[in-house]
Amino acid sequence: MRNNQPVTQREYPVAENATLMSTTDVNGNIIYANEDFVEVSGFSAQELMGQPHNIVRHPDIPADVFRDMWKTLKQGEVWTGIVKNRRKNGDHYWVRANVTPIIRQGKIQSFMSVRTAAKKEEVEQAAALYAAFNQGKYPSHTFSKGVFIYKGWKSWRSWKQTLSLKQRVRLLLLLPFPFILLSVWFAGLNGWGLFIHTAILLSLLIANERIFYFQVVKPIMILNKHANRVATGDEHNVDYLDRIDEIGMTQRSVNQLGRMFRWLVNDVSHQIHQVAFSCDQLAAGNRDLYTRTEQTASHVETTASTMNQLTTAVSNNSETAGQANNLSNMTCKAAIQGGTAMDTIVHTMDDIAKSSERISNIIGVIDSIAFQTNILALNASVEAARAGEQGRGFSVVASEVRNLAQRSAEAAKEIKALINTSSNNIKIGSKQVNETVETMENIVVHVKNVTSLIGEISLASSEQSAGLKELGRAVEQLESITHENADYVSKASSISGEMKEQTNYLVKAIHVFH
Repeated sequence: MRNNQPVTQREYPVAENATLMSTTDVNGNIIYANEDFVEVSGFSAQELMGQPHNIVRHPDIPADVFRDMWKTLKQGEVWTGIVKNRRKNGDHYWVRANVTPIIRQGKIQSFMSVRTAAKKEEVEQAAALYAAFNQGKYPSHTFSKGVFIYKGWKSWRSWKQTLSLKQRVRLLLLLPFPFILLSVWFAGLNGWGLFIHTAILLSLLIANERIFYFQVVKPIMILNKHANRVATGDEHNVDYLDRIDEIGMTQRSVNQLGRMFRWLVNDVSHQIHQVAFSCDQLAAGNRDLYTRTEQTASHVETTASTMNQLTTAVSNNSETAGQANNLSNMTCKAAIQGGTAMDTIVHTMDDIAKSSERISNIIGVIDSIAFQTNILALNASVEAARAGEQGRGFSVVASEVRNLAQRSAEAAKEIKALINTSSNNIKIGSKQVNETVETMENIVVHVKNVTSLIGEISLASSEQSAGLKELGRAVEQLESITHENADYVSKASSISGEMKEQTNYLVKAIHVFH
């Protein structure tokens, strides 16, 4: 016998509305355990599956109790008793166990155990009885179908628990027979009269017993057999009573209960298989959705990265456009200042041209004076020649004056030529300066237009940068939501898996009755 240790002797209370249910295969290995049983036992469902059911056996329970249980079950009968089970941590709990063999086509396929909380007085009686039995205080007792009875030659003392219905009826019918014989004997009958009277009475008692057996005992035995088959799920080859008295109507009620139970099991089984199929489809859909969500999350991450790069590029473009705008403004200012300087140069060139004209006029006057001086020198030379020796010195002076006048005239001519050349150059320069001024004005206009366009580009880039930042935040939120959706899908898949697992457990539970 398995001895599970350690034990703490601490009782774990079982809720009054709790129903601990489990099923085992023919070898006693657990194939199904409901939530109440898992919770009360302290084990997980995975720890219980496939394990021998004696994993919860408590060493305080006598081995004879479990030998009696297996003997009863293998006979195809239901076993009931008060049991103390051990939890995983060594604590214990008391239950009233009802164990039933599940029979199909006349063969035991599995065993089902349904346990509920035991009453306080039942626990006290069972604890005292098991303790005394383990101490050897009841050597003449044993357990039979969950009942504590005498054994051996003393077994008759437990007749109240062990006599069958047939034996009880026969006992009730035969019990008055000795008293009837005594009354006949006291009445003075003897010899053949006593024999004939006794034979008649005995025949009447036997006939009465047979009638009572076939009319009451056997139908009740059939009803018991029927009820037992309903309890074990094996309803084939049932004998039906063709009668409408209380026993016949009771069998009909038992039969109807079995039919209703079978209908319920079949319907629930069909619905559970539909739920299982839906769970499979839901799980497949969740897996596909999870994959798609993960792909979406990956694309969103890529988009978010691209948006960040684009935002950075647009922000850089905005900064560059701002710098270009500043440079353009500076260029525009420089162009305007250049235009102003060119205007000043134009005015200066005009002044130089006017001054050159005045100088040219003055040179003309000087040239005229030199010409007249030369004429006067010639006249002086002529007069000096006429004067002879007296006029020789004056002639020399006149000659020098004439030479100076000629040189002045030549210098004036050269200066006039230079001034004319400078004047022409000034006119050409003035014309070029005017053209340059016009060009500078055009440049200023274009620079202003470029500055305006760059300003618009800078403003648009700033707005785009702001918009991209908002879009980036929206993409980040979308990424976060996508990851949350992926988490939700993962949780939904987990829940779907749990539903599938629970459905499988339920299918196993229903399969016990199917």
